[in-house]
Amino acid sequence: MAISSPDLKAFLLATPFFGGLSGASLDLLVSMLVERRFGAGATVVAEGEEGRSMFIVLSGELTVSKLLDSGRSLHMAGLEPGDFFGEMTLIEMQNRSATVVAESPTVLYELTARNLYTYYKTDVHAYVMVMQNINRELCRRLRRADNRIAEMQMPDVDMLRRSDRVR
Repeated sequence: MAISSPDLKAFLLATPFFGGLSGASLDLLVSMLVERRFGAGATVVAEGEEGRSMFIVLSGELTVSKLLDSGRSLHMAGLEPGDFFGEMTLIEMQNRSATVVAESPTVLYELTARNLYTYYKTDVHAYVMVMQNINRELCRRLRRADNRIAEMQMPDVDMLRRSDRVR
């Protein structure tokens, strides 16, 4: 489904994914998007399944989770309008790394790997900008994950102070 709404374009330009695109480059990429709607509780993507597309959140709230070896599901992140997910499958061509569930009625725009390749063949400069935007967001996520890991490994300072006083 081709999308040409000026409101949608304005929304997309405000997202990290579309930053820096304009004119015909933006129009071409927007024309490749397909609208997808999900009800509350619907699984959008499941960890381990084949994935060859990414999604941009127009409306709704979603939860990202990973299945642990213990069989428990671990909440990893929440997604809201303007966020995107699924981009890792476009870069590394691996199965989905997490499960994403709609927590409320949700509207997403999907971009497939095939359409992204067409974009590359048509406008390599704009394609490079999109890939830079994706990589920038992946770096932000990696920094947040690094900080979380560091915080989990950091001993409780108050505990250390109490143990020093006991000696």
